Amino acid sequence: MKLECDILVVGASTGGTAAALAAAESGASVILLEETDWLGGQLTSQGVSTPDEHPVIEQFGATRRYYAFRNAVRDYYRANFKLTAKAAAEPYLNPGSCWVAHFSFEPKVGARILNQFVSPLVDSGRLRIFFNATVLACHTDDHGRIKRVTCRSGESKEMEIHPRFVLDATDLGDLVAMAGTEGEDWVTGAESRKQTGEPDAPEEAHPDWVQPFTFSFPLEWSPETKESNVIPAPEDYEELKAAQKYHVKHGAITGLFQGAFPWWTYRRLLAAENFDDPRIKKDLAMINTAGNDFYGGNIIGADAGDAAKIKQTLERARRASMGYLFWLQTECPREDDSSGRARGYPEFRLRSDVFDTRDGAAIKPYIRESRRIKSLRTILEQEIVVADFKGNPCRGENARAVFMPDSVGIGHYALDIHPNGHGEPNAYVATRPFQIPLGALLPIRLKNLLPASKNLGTTHLTNGAYRLHPIEWNIGESAGILAAFCIRHRHLPAEVYESQSLITELQRQLLGDGIPLYWFSDVPLGHRAFEAVQMLACSRLSLGSDTDLFFRPDEKITESEWQAWNISLRKQSTTNFTGTRAEAAIALYEQCVGQAV
Repeated sequence: MKLECDILVVGASTGGTAAALAAAESGASVILLEETDWLGGQLTSQGVSTPDEHPVIEQFGATRRYYAFRNAVRDYYRANFKLTAKAAAEPYLNPGSCWVAHFSFEPKVGARILNQFVSPLVDSGRLRIFFNATVLACHTDDHGRIKRVTCRSGESKEMEIHPRFVLDATDLGDLVAMAGTEGEDWVTGAESRKQTGEPDAPEEAHPDWVQPFTFSFPLEWSPETKESNVIPAPEDYEELKAAQKYHVKHGAITGLFQGAFPWWTYRRLLAAENFDDPRIKKDLAMINTAGNDFYGGNIIGADAGDAAKIKQTLERARRASMGYLFWLQTECPREDDSSGRARGYPEFRLRSDVFDTRDGAAIKPYIRESRRIKSLRTILEQEIVVADFKGNPCRGENARAVFMPDSVGIGHYALDIHPNGHGEPNAYVATRPFQIPLGALLPIRLKNLLPASKNLGTTHLTNGAYRLHPIEWNIGESAGILAAFCIRHRHLPAEVYESQSLITELQRQLLGDGIPLYWFSDVPLGHRAFEAVQMLACSRLSLGSDTDLFFRPDEKITESEWQAWNISLRKQSTTNFTGTRAEAAIALYEQCVGQAV
């Protein structure tokens, strides 16, 4: 069967789902391929349904579509369950009261919401989704253009898809690997310091330093069924226990149930204390910690091996997660025993209905690191971190990361590196709020392929900051809008990158779609000055302080500020502006509309 479309999105990951939504809503015809029957990736099928966000997420710092998803999840629990009075009064409901995230939800609920989001687009015919789809081949011509992609969906015959653009939204960069060549088009693992100039890159490249993946699994606290809760030990349990070094305390975690940051509430999805509903009598937590990060092999990178070895590695990783559960149920030191001799919590019960998998673990592993494209612009550690691993200042007291005038989105998360058992140390260092540059979405050689997940042009180190939920979502959205923009204007992405007027036009469309491009946390989506402030800031105009994230829209603008803004834009103003800073930005931007600001 031969199919044609404007945009083919391969992978319904967090970024892929967002890309398909944005591209279809931009008017393009879209085909979305997904190897499971779930939308959402790390948000759903990978079980990380306690999104890793940033401190001001409720006010600013994500896209309109991402906020719509968060609001829909919260509304689902408000509409379908009876909450306690305290929880019902909470404007930013966190059903699990977890401490790592601002909100939480069951994976199936997240998938349900995403299905509702895409349903009108599917009904209109603008979006076609093929679940249980496997890509068999990608055919690229000598000019770096993908001409067709061959795949199979379920038991159906092979399909040959002819797209104008292809978005790789797989969690591992699988399509980039099919379309290009390692080293020329994509890389894995850690680059050397000589390659990137990053202060914490290793002296020699380590293609096997790929962040570990994790099979999350859901538990509830069920003392009344403790006689039947304990699962069988995996056949290689002792070997797994020695390799994984099962434990509870890691990072900020203070104890299993004790201290300010307990293991149990770390990624708790549902807290019984928030519900006055007989259907939710017990806590439900998702286990995704250093205890079940898999340290026994990579599925991309230097030592991944062939398809058979990768399959074995994934199966062993599943057993490692089940081994962790068995250890928790039978060998974990009990905190409620003063003698220190009691072992095991048989009260933990595996909730196998959360994913409906054979072992109860997530459908797919949580993937932290992908193959990464060789891009026109690579994001470097020193551009985003406050200080390097030794404490040497990089961004220092600056409120933001290095300014990126070709911004197509924003994000903020620490540079977070999990060791994978190949000798790389753990790292967690602060970053400044950063931007997503257009150049990092553009492959050097491949003309009509765009990354739409964690496979953009980061380094191994900066991937550790750009891999989180709202950032991946933003990457996907922006890639989808960029592809639709290129089709509408008959340009290749590289041609957009080379033209300031096209970048400006693209940025205006992104802002119109509710994608912020610059960090001013007090001018949120919906603010009347949002577009003006964002576009002026992207023009290199200094609108605020370098030491905080505030624009101060309601303050009166001073004469010196007004004149400085005009001079920066090479304009002349013979009169002073007497309104607020927001009003001044709007007035100045209106003068610039139709020109390159």
